[in-house]
Amino acid sequence: MSEVTITVRGEHEARVAPERATVRVSVRTEGAGRQEVVSSVMQLAEPIRNSITERADGGGVVEWSSTQLAVRAERPWNSEGKRLAPVHHASIDFTATFADASELSLWVTDVSASDGVEVGWVDWHLTAATRTRVEQEVAAEAVRVAAIRARAYAGAIGLKDIIPVEIADVGLISTGQPSQGAPLMKARGGVAFAADAAPAMEYEPQEIVISATVEARFLAR
Repeated sequence: MSEVTITVRGEHEARVAPERATVRVSVRTEGAGRQEVVSSVMQLAEPIRNSITERADGGGVVEWSSTQLAVRAERPWNSEGKRLAPVHHASIDFTATFADASELSLWVTDVSASDGVEVGWVDWHLTAATRTRVEQEVAAEAVRVAAIRARAYAGAIGLKDIIPVEIADVGLISTGQPSQGAPLMKARGGVAFAADAAPAMEYEPQEIVISATVEARFLAR
């Protein structure tokens, strides 16, 4: 036996503590008079805005934004099928990214007790620099796993040397077409990645899982 082509898959994952938490908070009011509803939501939103800017000045919030005032009206129906007087709704949404989980928890506890405030999702994530670094490390390890697997296959049939021929995203090797399997996030470097973050509405940080899967073809001699 002189040469054998070996095609293998390599996988690796890393678990990383989140560095940032982005939370969305909505301030909403409703009532019969448009002007009263607008004034009310502006008054309720002001302390929320101030609490965010104070933390931004202190470094606890690294980024934040707010939407413009949104106002709409509707005429509900009563049980007898008659249209009632218009009801006006007003809202302002805030998004803030915190650098510390405990700071986030304290802030959410404070603002959630305010009238008209709804706390929405929380997205746990990494900084761009950390994510890029970890993805590159995971990708390199996935390739190493593929090489180890190919070497084991070669050794099992009495061959010693392996020469890499192709390394590609899952489903791309020798086809040029993406696979129809589970979708994976494409990351820098041409390696397929998948990431699982903590569930929404969780205020305790959970590890972020970053995984990479590659396919590789080797020539064993």
